[in-house]
Amino acid sequence: MPGRLEGKVVIVTGAGSGIGEAIAHKFAAEGARVVVNGLPTDPILEVTKAITDKGGKAVVYAGDVGEDERAKACVGLAIENYGKLDVLVSNAGSPLFNAPIHKYDLNQFDKLVTRNIRSIFLMTRYAIPHLQKTGGNIVATGSEVGTLGMAGNTPYGGAKGFVHAFIKGVAVEQAKHGIRANCVCPGPINRECKNEEAAQSPLSQTPMGRRGTAEEIANVFTFLASDMASYVTGALWVVDGGTTIGKGPTTSDLEA
Repeated sequence: MPGRLEGKVVIVTGAGSGIGEAIAHKFAAEGARVVVNGLPTDPILEVTKAITDKGGKAVVYAGDVGEDERAKACVGLAIENYGKLDVLVSNAGSPLFNAPIHKYDLNQFDKLVTRNIRSIFLMTRYAIPHLQKTGGNIVATGSEVGTLGMAGNTPYGGAKGFVHAFIKGVAVEQAKHGIRANCVCPGPINRECKNEEAAQSPLSQTPMGRRGTAEEIANVFTFLASDMASYVTGALWVVDGGTTIGKGPTTSDLEA
């Protein structure tokens, strides 16, 4: 039985671990041909090999797509290898550095802008001409902190807020070309955390009482990238176990 992304060519940025890795595996399992992107120091070769060992189709592009020539080359690799581009998953980005705003290191701020803002702008810029030909779509990784803000790393919350607004603008601008653009906004996700208090703190504000998994986030990306979501564009899909509503009343607060 054909997968939901059968025959589609997809670029996944930030695919070396976590959500990006899960997306790359899920898309390949659904029949997509995947360009696995990450930094040269990321385990993207291992991710690509794991996909191909299972019979999937994937090639690797190592490079920081927050740099102009790297972003252009990443898109070029998809066209060179597969002849088209159907989906751009713009997932690259990370918090990088935590500090109060008055102590936030300027060099770290510049790196954050490159990884989280320049990367999605440049990848979209170079992908759009090819997506116009295929009537393709873009799915970006936003965050709950793009809506709520993030104390201790205000620039990261601001960067994700940019991603949210950017995707909405792209959706309106490119709709006439048949391009859809959507954003998935994850909440707390399972990952290694050496600080037990930090690991548990989000759970008190998550009505579902647990962290999500990278695979659960990848499932939403799969739907939005597929033709099943053909009438969905400009949307922010919050996938956070209820975190953004967690400060309101929950069932346990109400009288039976």
